[in-house]
Amino acid sequence: MPSKPAPMKKAAAKKPAKKEEKAPEPAPEPAPAVAAPVEAVPVPAEAEAVPVPAEAEAVPVPAEAEAAPAEAAPAEGEAPAAPPAEEPKPPTPPPPNEPTSVPLDLFIEDKNETSVTIIWSQPEVVGPSGLDGYTIEVCKDGTEDWKAVNEDLQKASRYVIKNLTTGDRLRIRVVAVNVGGRSPPVTFPETVQVKGVADRPKVRLPRFLRQRYVAHNGAKINLTIPFIGKPKPVVTWLKDGQPLDTTRVNIRTSDRDSILFIRTAERLDSGVYEMCVKVDDFEDKASLILQIVELPGPPASVKLVDSWGFNAALEWTPPKHNGNTEITGYTIQKADKKTGDWFTVLEHYHRLNATISDLIMGNTYKFRAFSENKCGTSEDATIAKGEASILKTGINYKPPKYQERDYSEPPKFTTNLNDRATTVGYSTKLLCSVRGSPKPKVMWMKNQMIIGDDPKYRQICVQGICSLEIRKPGSFDGGVYSCKAKNDHGEATVSCKLEVKHPAAPADAAKK
Repeated sequence: MPSKPAPMKKAAAKKPAKKEEKAPEPAPEPAPAVAAPVEAVPVPAEAEAVPVPAEAEAVPVPAEAEAAPAEAAPAEGEAPAAPPAEEPKPPTPPPPNEPTSVPLDLFIEDKNETSVTIIWSQPEVVGPSGLDGYTIEVCKDGTEDWKAVNEDLQKASRYVIKNLTTGDRLRIRVVAVNVGGRSPPVTFPETVQVKGVADRPKVRLPRFLRQRYVAHNGAKINLTIPFIGKPKPVVTWLKDGQPLDTTRVNIRTSDRDSILFIRTAERLDSGVYEMCVKVDDFEDKASLILQIVELPGPPASVKLVDSWGFNAALEWTPPKHNGNTEITGYTIQKADKKTGDWFTVLEHYHRLNATISDLIMGNTYKFRAFSENKCGTSEDATIAKGEASILKTGINYKPPKYQERDYSEPPKFTTNLNDRATTVGYSTKLLCSVRGSPKPKVMWMKNQMIIGDDPKYRQICVQGICSLEIRKPGSFDGGVYSCKAKNDHGEATVSCKLEVKHPAAPADAAKK
């Protein structure tokens, strides 16, 4: 059968052909005895997969001999040659079974008097063999007697270690297992004490304390920060990383909250306060920033740089202390040296220099400056060194002379006295008004007799209104009353008649 040897010849002819291309000399012809047995001997199908020995591969075959069998057509009556079969590849050996890498991130999720709950993460490298489960092992602190606590492999990444003795201190580790064996263990870095923790500690910082808390100097600080945790957490406070000064800051802690109390806040109380709550191995922290602000000091210095025309240029420097908050502006005031009254010319001014305009010619001015922050304006001001004199430029003012008018006049009554009638025992009053310059002197008379300081009469003269009150007159108080006004330019008199009647008797009233 000529179809069987074809693959072997082809395989033997590949490398010599390449050598002929590389070597300039022609290869020697092989003996005919070598090719004849190969064609005559039938090759079983199983032998086709066996690789050709190295010696056969090394025998050079001429190129003409290689092409002859391939190009020759099959003789009459013979079956056509089968196509050459490819050599099958050797089977791939199965991969070795290897364990997984170490599990990751072992944590204590919870614990109580008799159990500990742990959680962990899957190994980073699992491998083709997969992951069958985990083995959880524990041992008492100070020993290396590791014992598995789960009979069957744990599939999930969470396990509750039960039936523990309260107070024991244990070491815990987790091992991943597959057909390749056990992985390296992940061990919890600290020993775990079997003890009840009902609730993990947590600080619930109020929303208004999550940003900077600002208070004025002298204010009372009373901040309540709630927290949770069972059993009762241990609460500690720090200020700027150092223990609190208990002479200034008081801490009052209950089962639910902690109160930071300062009776009278000062600037030195500003800082970062940190609160820590701890239950066994669990803790939580929260920080708040306290800023105590006050009024700023006045500007360090104020200088009058120059003055020209109706203007003056000023410069000043920031205050030595800003009240523990930024300076928001300055207030500039001026005062005329003649009056000494201060007037504000600039308010909420942000720059450190200014030009003051619209000053009055002939006046001399002095200036002062206040500092401002969010608390208000500084209590004191800094007065500028030097004064700005606004000189007159070529103008001589001569005030006109006016002749003073003479307003003097003799007394004159603008309202006269009127006759009156009254009843015995009822007080009455006489009124008139007078004008004159200089102010006239007023006298009251009864029947041409000066009344004087008689207590029965009350004499009043205010702003030219003259009155005479007759208190509970009797029948003999009737008559002619006169008011006399006199000054350097003359005098004037007005008179009236007063009639005092008796009250009607009851009999007379009945008759009527």
